[in-house]
Amino acid sequence: MDTPRTPTPSNCCSPMAQHAHDHGHHTDHHHDGDGHDHGHDHGVLPGWPRISAALVMALLAEVSHWFTPQYPALEYAGMALAVIAIGLAGLGVYKAGVKNLLQLKLGIHALMAVAVTGAFLIGQWPEAAMVMALYAAAERIEDQAMNRARLAIRNLLSLAPDTAQVLQSDGSSLSMPTAEVPTGAIVRVAPGARIPLDGAITAGHSSVNQAPITGESVPVDKAPGDTVWAGSINQQAELQVQVSAATTDSMLARIVKAVEQAQASKAPTQRFVDRFAAIYTPIVMVLAIALAVFAPLVLGWTWMHALYQALALLVIACPCALVLSTPVTVVSALTAAARHGVLLKGGSALEAARKLRTLALDKTGTLTTGKPALVDWSMLNAATAPHLAAQWAWHIASRSDHPVSLAIAQGLQSQSVASANNNVQDLQALPGRGVQAQINGQTYYLVNLRWAQENQLDTPELKATVGAHSSQGRSVSVLATQQQVLAVFAVADKLRLEATFAVQQLQDMGITAVMLSGDNPDAVRAMAAQVGIAQAEGGLLPEDKLQRLRQLQAEGAVGMVGDGINDAPALAQADMGFAMGGTHSTGMAMETADVVLMQDDLRRIPYTVALSQHAHTVLWQNIALALGIKAAFFALAVSGQASMWLAVLADMGVSLLVVANGLRLRSFKSNK
Repeated sequence: MDTPRTPTPSNCCSPMAQHAHDHGHHTDHHHDGDGHDHGHDHGVLPGWPRISAALVMALLAEVSHWFTPQYPALEYAGMALAVIAIGLAGLGVYKAGVKNLLQLKLGIHALMAVAVTGAFLIGQWPEAAMVMALYAAAERIEDQAMNRARLAIRNLLSLAPDTAQVLQSDGSSLSMPTAEVPTGAIVRVAPGARIPLDGAITAGHSSVNQAPITGESVPVDKAPGDTVWAGSINQQAELQVQVSAATTDSMLARIVKAVEQAQASKAPTQRFVDRFAAIYTPIVMVLAIALAVFAPLVLGWTWMHALYQALALLVIACPCALVLSTPVTVVSALTAAARHGVLLKGGSALEAARKLRTLALDKTGTLTTGKPALVDWSMLNAATAPHLAAQWAWHIASRSDHPVSLAIAQGLQSQSVASANNNVQDLQALPGRGVQAQINGQTYYLVNLRWAQENQLDTPELKATVGAHSSQGRSVSVLATQQQVLAVFAVADKLRLEATFAVQQLQDMGITAVMLSGDNPDAVRAMAAQVGIAQAEGGLLPEDKLQRLRQLQAEGAVGMVGDGINDAPALAQADMGFAMGGTHSTGMAMETADVVLMQDDLRRIPYTVALSQHAHTVLWQNIALALGIKAAFFALAVSGQASMWLAVLADMGVSLLVVANGLRLRSFKSNK
């Protein structure tokens, strides 16, 4: 019987489903779902010359079939052309299909081999040829599209030059491959050239475009001592840079590696799709068999017609478009985020951002620039000489890496107190309070107000002094002995220019911003009022922040933003942790966080949330498209109206459509 035929689509169970992280330059990909192989090895597909020839042969076979009633001899010529087309396009598919069947796997190659063979045996040889040729063409197109998604982030590495001008001892320059330049070498970077390797500037002043690393579009002024990264563009004057890292350890390479590792982790939606796909193919296979067996008995179809409809159903038995729907979207979103200076550690982080209801922010280094300065200090003990108190405070502060201590040390050093010769011993950190040390046999404390309160040293005079500074948003430290407070040091930090705007963006998106800080409560509330944060708590120890986060989590998903070691526990506790300043943030904060902001720009947080929301929309658009086409075609098959050509074209079309839809995210720019 001459069953209606239509051009054949391809069911493209694509490469990326199981291994979105397969970023090599090969094209072998697999989809595995709980032991069930939905995927296919694109290495079995022929190249474009053979596919093109197969399409021509299949078309000629179709033409010969049309003229067979007038010229019966053309039937044999058409069959020969069909066999040639199937061989050119599907020899590798057949081999892989037989292997799958012997292993009792229902991979796409096995399904296509059975469907094409069945169509040929029931006399639909032109259709069998066109199905295989179109399948191979669609798979090849899909493979190339998926490679674009996977390799987009790796293309960032090409931004770093292949050669560098290495300064020689005689003042000349030698061109060397960047991979061979040793650390410690000095390289010259001409105006307009890309910086070849990470390093520190030793000579020259210029503006540098750091967009590949931080995503910031405005060039940054650089001077001797400043860090620059490979791939950045030197815009104004020649720079000399001392290399600090090999090409494989550059910030650019680490960003690419981090994104590729993130691409390897499956998003929750992808895990759901894979679980669904694992049962989808067997169910459709059973339905196809049932249609072939029972349709003639129940619906009165001919056996040939029922078999043809069952074969058409086989073509959509592999959930290719469905399996494709999530990885291409996730990979594209992760790439877009990286290009904007946001490193998302996997699909789970991408999907979690849209669920945030509260965002907790630290004060120092998060809402502020993290560059505090000593603005005032005064004595509270008249019996102590001010220059001695300054010396003791400097000796303690200069040995601590806390931003407030560093600010005090730098401020006092400018007052020429650093030259004093004192015997400093037994420096100890007091978590959540400050630092202590022995100086000339006496123990001194450079601590916050909490310590003074705990040791009953918060006199009315101290409270009044601290209150005056805190009302201006200043952080206060005291120099004390175990018996009395000697001096008060006030440190101020500048509010980030974008902080108020970022907080407003978050609130417009339905996310409540709260401030959780270890700083003085009055200073914290003053800073919160400046940026429009209604809920602000100060004087919190790391364990206090954890407890507060747990309370907030009872009301919904909570994000935490921080940049220091003391923020690591809170970043881990939060549903989503954001580490500020990935180019200089502490390693512990970066390891603990789910998201690393390469640039100190709070606006990247609402961007991340907007990207997550958009990615979620695209994910479910793709899933709806994939399932909708499957459902429509299933209805056609059950009603006896399906054709193999239509099945292949529909499945091929929706697979390519979900890929194209997902790829749109690579250029996502939030307009919020």
